[in-house]
Amino acid sequence: MLNLSMKQLRYFDALARLGHFGRAAEDCAISQPALSVQIREMEAAVGGALVERSARQIRLTALGAAFAPRVRDILRAVDELGHLARSAQGPLSGPLRLGVIPTIAPYLLPAIVSDCATAFPGLDLLPREAVTGKLVGDLLEARLDAAIMALPVSEPALLEVPLFDEDFVLVRPPGEAGQPVPSAEALPTMRLLLLEEGHCFRDQALAFCTLGPSPGRNVMEGSSLSTLVQMVGAGIGVTLLPEIALPVETRLAQVDLARLPPPVPGRKVGMVWRRSSPLGPQLHEVAALIARLGAAQRDGAKALALGQTGR
Repeated sequence: MLNLSMKQLRYFDALARLGHFGRAAEDCAISQPALSVQIREMEAAVGGALVERSARQIRLTALGAAFAPRVRDILRAVDELGHLARSAQGPLSGPLRLGVIPTIAPYLLPAIVSDCATAFPGLDLLPREAVTGKLVGDLLEARLDAAIMALPVSEPALLEVPLFDEDFVLVRPPGEAGQPVPSAEALPTMRLLLLEEGHCFRDQALAFCTLGPSPGRNVMEGSSLSTLVQMVGAGIGVTLLPEIALPVETRLAQVDLARLPPPVPGRKVGMVWRRSSPLGPQLHEVAALIARLGAAQRDGAKALALGQTGR
């Protein structure tokens, strides 16, 4: 019988996922030499090499590649057992790993942390910001308990709970205030500022502007909504913002906000978790709290946008 510890399994899983001792050690919050020792002890226990080491990277051996999915299944099952025990205790408590996409996290996460601390005093909220593809992968591999993102995700293993809807608002240089609002057909002819690839908000903006995944020279990219708004303020182009971001991103920027004509672009924000999660009933409670917070912040941002556009 193999004598492997859960700690060794988690270390090996990190190494298999990241393919690098340094990054795996950082992910596990231990030193690289300590991680290497644990992997060697694991290899001694199983009687064969699990990884092929080189100066720059590691590769899984045939044995390691066969081990990796089974180790991941074991870790997922152990996590589910922990969730099952927590769900039987009543109110949600203990650590909750919550992912949030970057176009929501800066604007909603502070309120979520504050209100969850009041509503669920035993809860230890552990937020993580990442793009949708990364969050979905982490949910499926049980590295996250739930995530807040734009819907739909369309992953059969995940449950999607809608939280709130919000519109997109056109942000343009202040010198364009009072000018006619361009149609969706006209936006592709303008210098459009978008987030980098990997952000779902970029894909939503491209879809509204009827631009393909390679939109051409009229599009410039930024790493954050803050960068895009500052570029608009400098007169470089125009961009779209979700309503929830308006109070933060337009507070110090000299820009003009314009409501786009129907059909107005927008998105549905939801909370997503594994259908198999024993924490489902408690996560519905958290989702209800976040839905109230999100709707309130959206409505406040909508009033701001209406006040600036005069519509």
